Amino acid sequence: MSERDGKSGLKRRGRHPEKALSDDFVREVTVAGRYCDGNCLYLDVQPSGSRSWVQRIVIRGRRREIGLGGVPLVPLDEARARALANRKVARTGGDPLGGKQSGRLGKGVPTFAAAAGRVWRQMRPGWRNRKYRGDWLSGLARYAFPHIGPMPVSEVTSAHLVEMLGSVWHERPTTARRVRQRIAAVMDWAVAMEYRPDNPCDRIGPLLGRQRHRVEHMRALPHGKVAGAVRAVRSSRARRVVKLAFEFLVLTAARSGEARGARWAEMDRAGGVWTLPAGRMKTNREHRVPLCRRALAILDAARTLPAHGPLVFPTARNRPLKDTALSMLLKDLGIAAVPHGFRSSFRDWAAEETDHPREVVEAALAHTVRNAVEAAYARSDLFERRRELMDDWGAYLRRRR
Repeated sequence: MSERDGKSGLKRRGRHPEKALSDDFVREVTVAGRYCDGNCLYLDVQPSGSRSWVQRIVIRGRRREIGLGGVPLVPLDEARARALANRKVARTGGDPLGGKQSGRLGKGVPTFAAAAGRVWRQMRPGWRNRKYRGDWLSGLARYAFPHIGPMPVSEVTSAHLVEMLGSVWHERPTTARRVRQRIAAVMDWAVAMEYRPDNPCDRIGPLLGRQRHRVEHMRALPHGKVAGAVRAVRSSRARRVVKLAFEFLVLTAARSGEARGARWAEMDRAGGVWTLPAGRMKTNREHRVPLCRRALAILDAARTLPAHGPLVFPTARNRPLKDTALSMLLKDLGIAAVPHGFRSSFRDWAAEETDHPREVVEAALAHTVRNAVEAAYARSDLFERRRELMDDWGAYLRRRR
């Protein structure tokens, strides 16, 4: 019967761990965990069922982990022999990793910074958000590279990460969690490439401590004040293109990037439909937006803008408006909201002032159905019912003004 070591949390078999494992046990065990055999040797069983040998050993005053290979390629007897040899070297002051690591470094073990760059280049094509592409690597460059950037990726330990993240873990919790997630991604890559046996991020949570988590919602106006915000924007001295883009965003309950990047090719003026292709949607699915009367009038006004090109709301150089254009407009006018917050205002209005079903409102916001069973049956985009919803939203804002 196995029991759990109260100090390390590792599973042991029997009261005496020395030679505690058997060939049959190594071959048949399926319960995930680490099982001690002696000489600091452990059988590491993953939830997937894969098994490998890991030795936890103190080398020159530092606790290290050495991967000794996987089962069945490395049988129990061979793993014991390797563990015993490593322990003898360590007890005499030597480094059993010395020869192994020098050989691996000779084959080009990258530094952490180089590994992060390779992971970023590999994952970047799958990220649709351009800002996130830049932030992913810049966050590591600011918080991780000064500490572990020049180190071989195989040499980074949990102690390094605790020391590095400890200073920001409670002061900037969101940033610290993002940096940890990105470091973990780099370490997962290093494990997959066989540069190291484990991911040091897996063990640092209890050492960093629990964060005082606080959900920070996007600043939004009560729906009764949205019309006033639109009126303030209309009468402001902001650029006409920015004012039109803002009101279009409010009337369509769209995300900021979707509205700022709107193209004439996506607009069906006669049918009153704005069709966003999958590549421009957060959900990676095509989304149709019914346009109310005022939204169509904004499109007509946008046709008269000085700049002409594929974009509905272009800058003077025919480029999309920057993501700060709308947020700075609201800040300058003293409107206590961010562009994304008007989606929340729309959602609250629909729930409090109308009888439109929740499914229709969620479809208007282009939210995905999280329940797998429900999603399997949700084939319709409820377009005609959403047209009624968006017409009601436009009429509500017109009455409030």
